[in-house]
Amino acid sequence: MKIPSRFILALGLGCLSPLLWASDVPGSSDLPDVPRLADAQIVDYSVRPDVERIYPMGSIRKISGRLRFEGQVNARGQITAVTYELPAEHSATEAFTAAREALQKQGAELLFWCQARDCGESSLWANEVFGNSKLVGSDEQQSYLLLRRAAPAQNQLVALYGINRGNRKAYLHVEQMQASADLGELLPTSATLQRQLKSTGELDFPKLAGDPDTQWLTLISRALNLDATSRVSLTGAKAGAWRDALIANGVRASRLELGDGQAKGLRIELLR
Repeated sequence: MKIPSRFILALGLGCLSPLLWASDVPGSSDLPDVPRLADAQIVDYSVRPDVERIYPMGSIRKISGRLRFEGQVNARGQITAVTYELPAEHSATEAFTAAREALQKQGAELLFWCQARDCGESSLWANEVFGNSKLVGSDEQQSYLLLRRAAPAQNQLVALYGINRGNRKAYLHVEQMQASADLGELLPTSATLQRQLKSTGELDFPKLAGDPDTQWLTLISRALNLDATSRVSLTGAKAGAWRDALIANGVRASRLELGDGQAKGLRIELLR
């Protein structure tokens, strides 16, 4: 008896990898404002209502059995963690970038951003920081970002970790921490400001509407001096005062121009 071709096709599809029919883990959902790449699947999901958490703000390493990093953010509260396995045609970098850009459009502030070996060992991020062995991969193929959401959700932190594994699988891990207490003032690292400037072409500081602030002046001048060949423009009501202060703080005058546009607070744009 001849079997109709449509049944042969159905049988063949049924023998393919179960990943083609995979669905999100039960009870899981996406986080607000964090886009999901087409065909990405949630493979791990958890909500923990009262957890004390340390998010590194520096390259991590292990010395004498203990994790070491330059800076950190400590918080206690509810953590929602989502891990996506990405389809074969997409990389972790693509998913990471899409999530970062979406969060920044919502006004989230970058606190720490590292890529590749600047982050430290992938195995430490996977097992010691996030507690998920799926995230172990190549040190050269990792990205980590810690952000603070904008008001009125300023007591929320979001951590992103993207990794490409040697078996060609790629993952994006997203954690949201809803802190139970006010996080207070959190400042980014100078290296993060420099990475953001190079990646996006600008830095916006709407809160810096007054005279130059000493802490921010130190951070911005160090960030600009991490690449002494770049030139930037400064825009804002106090841009002239910021330019003078940056020059006094060691940034060459020839690298700083005054923009002629309008900006809320201070805006720094990369010229080259």
